[in-house]
Amino acid sequence: MVDHGHSPQEISDRIGRPPGRGVLRDVVYGAIDGSVTTFAIVAGVAGAGLSPFVIVALGLANVLADGFSMAAGNYSGTKAELDDLKRLRQVEENHIKTYPEGERGEAREILRLKGLSGPVLEAATDAICADKEAWINLMMEGEYGVSPVDPDPMRAALATFAAFLVAGMVPLLPFLLGLGSAFTISVWLTLVTFFAIGAFKSHWALTPWWRSGAETLAIGGAAAALAYGVGCLFQA
Repeated sequence: MVDHGHSPQEISDRIGRPPGRGVLRDVVYGAIDGSVTTFAIVAGVAGAGLSPFVIVALGLANVLADGFSMAAGNYSGTKAELDDLKRLRQVEENHIKTYPEGERGEAREILRLKGLSGPVLEAATDAICADKEAWINLMMEGEYGVSPVDPDPMRAALATFAAFLVAGMVPLLPFLLGLGSAFTISVWLTLVTFFAIGAFKSHWALTPWWRSGAETLAIGGAAAALAYGVGCLFQA
């Protein structure tokens, strides 16, 4: 895990400009789905005994079309989340204007639950409620449980699409390069990709890299095996 500094300037910079949730979820989501869905095409078509040309054609179509679809879906979902946050902020702004004492009581209760009491609680409530933006941010976190940092829909979409493309191309590489035993190589490359994705995301978790990698490998491998089994059902 990457630590951070605690000098006065570092604290001011970090707390004053929180990064939000970042794109880790979008990258992992896109990469796993890209690997699984593309390998599903490869395994299904190979299981049905069709030609490598069909595998490449359908695989490329999946990488581009499904990748774009996922990016568009993530953009729309994140945009909906952003719109909801804006709506909640407007609700709180209206409540502060219409029911200031009630909202002050809510702010006081949120601060009390954070461990403040007595004169310190009253002083903190006065200070927060004197700044409308700080007041709204406190209500967003304490009443609705959401971050005051707005998500970026375009960044989420681009991260998903890029991860999908990179990971989704892996199962197709042996067929694009015309390698012998292309399907076997594709299987191993895909399994390695699953493990690598899991190991990568462990950088932001407490789970050891090998355990995170094995977990993602098991999930992705199960999906790949299912796809191959379905393809075999239609083998000529």
